[in-house]
Amino acid sequence: MQLILILMAVYDLTAEKLLLKEISDGNSVAFNKMFCLYRGKILAFVDSFVHSKADAEEIVQETFLVIWQNREKLLTIEHPRNYIYTIARNKTYDYLAKVSRTEKTISNAWVNTSVSLNNIDDQINLKESVLLINKVLQSLSQQKQEIFNMSRNQHMSHEEIAQAVGLSKSRVKNVIVEVLKHLKYHIAKHHIVVSLLVLLKSFF
Repeated sequence: MQLILILMAVYDLTAEKLLLKEISDGNSVAFNKMFCLYRGKILAFVDSFVHSKADAEEIVQETFLVIWQNREKLLTIEHPRNYIYTIARNKTYDYLAKVSRTEKTISNAWVNTSVSLNNIDDQINLKESVLLINKVLQSLSQQKQEIFNMSRNQHMSHEEIAQAVGLSKSRVKNVIVEVLKHLKYHIAKHHIVVSLLVLLKSFF
């Protein structure tokens, strides 16, 4: 084991294959060593795509969970580093696809939702909700407020917003989704029954 630790100071294919063999035998200590060896590298790799430390950390955890759950197959792996990065890459693609689907669903609902607010209860709820939305938006960072305003009020595309604020297109998408979830949470918390999508359509 000491020999393995010395060899891992630099990338050593033989040493890492020996480590995989120990993991395949159910050695949790060996698994923790592999995790410590690659965690920082995989985290940086994933974060370069998702631009969210919390989400990148979750993807790293999922990556190593897959490795542990499929440890019986590790003896067939010829290149451990490539294997780990491939899992992380696939998990990252899954995450980005999910974010894209969420944003598409919200956008479609935004465009297609058309509800008449005729009764007095809905109108009262709408007024209360507008006040609440103002308050919630003001609690957000200046950057999030600007991005949300560009998207919903100025009708700018994600690419246009990204160029304006100096962020990546994927990060702009994430911010918009985060703000919508934040608003939905606070509206639900206050037991206001007007649809969030209807409310925001009226608000902006």
